[in-house]
Amino acid sequence: MSEATSTASADRARSSELGPVGAFLKATELDTRMLGMIGALFVIWLGFHLLSGGLFLTPRNLWNLSVQSSSVAVMATGMVLVIVTRNIDLSVGSLLGFVGMVMGVVQAELLPDILGFGNPWIWALALAAGIALGVLVGAVQGYAIAYLGVPAFIVTLGGLLVWRGAAWWVTSGRTVAPMDATFRLMGGGPAGSIGATWSWIIALLACVAVVFMLMSGRTQRKRFHFPLRPVWAEFFLGAVGCVAILGAVGVANAYPLPIGIVRRFAEANNITIPEGGLFISHGIAIPVLIAVGVGIVMTFIATRTRFGRYVFAIGGNPEAAELAGIPTRWVTMKIFMLMGALAAISGAISTARLNAATNAMGTLDELLVIAAAVIGGTSLAGGSGTVAGAMIGAVLMQSLSTGMILLGVDTPLQNIVVGLVLVVAVWLDTMYRRRIQ
Repeated sequence: MSEATSTASADRARSSELGPVGAFLKATELDTRMLGMIGALFVIWLGFHLLSGGLFLTPRNLWNLSVQSSSVAVMATGMVLVIVTRNIDLSVGSLLGFVGMVMGVVQAELLPDILGFGNPWIWALALAAGIALGVLVGAVQGYAIAYLGVPAFIVTLGGLLVWRGAAWWVTSGRTVAPMDATFRLMGGGPAGSIGATWSWIIALLACVAVVFMLMSGRTQRKRFHFPLRPVWAEFFLGAVGCVAILGAVGVANAYPLPIGIVRRFAEANNITIPEGGLFISHGIAIPVLIAVGVGIVMTFIATRTRFGRYVFAIGGNPEAAELAGIPTRWVTMKIFMLMGALAAISGAISTARLNAATNAMGTLDELLVIAAAVIGGTSLAGGSGTVAGAMIGAVLMQSLSTGMILLGVDTPLQNIVVGLVLVVAVWLDTMYRRRIQ
């Protein structure tokens, strides 16, 4: 009893030495790097909103921003694991274009001849073929890296050229369109969103999940006698999480469907349109749900599975991981297979959003994906990184691109900004690692 009292007294003494901000961060266990990135994101949003004359922070632009970020965010979740193991993948943009082109050909030209136009299985078979191809390509590249000993930089740099050429070779440079109607739902748009009602239902379920995770985590800490967060900190984290979820859904629901679509909907359902117009909400876009779902699964893989523990162990010290009996080569190969599958999912989102498969799809996406992961806190030195941080980094990178488009900035200058942001992010990571060592 006296030992517990002395420990509590020592904790209070340390908290008083930290100051109010330090004590708050210690109690809530918030990641300061994540807070800094979120703060930078809000500053960027506010700056673009002021410079664009109030066009940036509108439901329409934020809804489009979420859809545009989805493809990069999906790939960024896999790039975290790649970089954590001290590797790199420069081929993801070209792989996205190649797999997207193959999925386009499969659903627009091959399967209709076999199954007939409008067959309900076309979209599923095309998606399955794309993911299988992505895994196969990832396996080939991963094998060369893990078992043949070729550096990942060289293998994936070659892949960047090979798969971009393969995308052209599939159709000799021809654009393939249109895509299957069901497949197009993965790209968003008026049809590719779930509406206000289901959006609020998902938001409430997400809030319940946040509360459940906090309670479950506290129970686990008690079970293993780990230090507990103060009760007020638990309530604070739960409230902030729920407010963020409900706020995001509120913004999505504030973006109405176009007038023409509303009119056709009203006519089809014998609804009289009032004088002020009929407001029908887009709700959450399907590609955003896909990205969030992928983020949840990848977070579980990275933090709750043996494979995830192996990944971070390899990144922390490859030699020690090998001596500990971890199958480092097989784990490395599986990481690139997973990266290939995620590139295929991003290819499906991009193809569905464009309603066409083009040779330009995914161009320079590898830079955005790597930048998103690094900005999100993934260290190029290996061993550390978070999936959530990478996804926020993807939103930040897309925010820069969207904001510059609103301001009429030329594409070459946009690329300059992206390059500078990537360099600054790596520099900040280097400074942070020196500080904590």
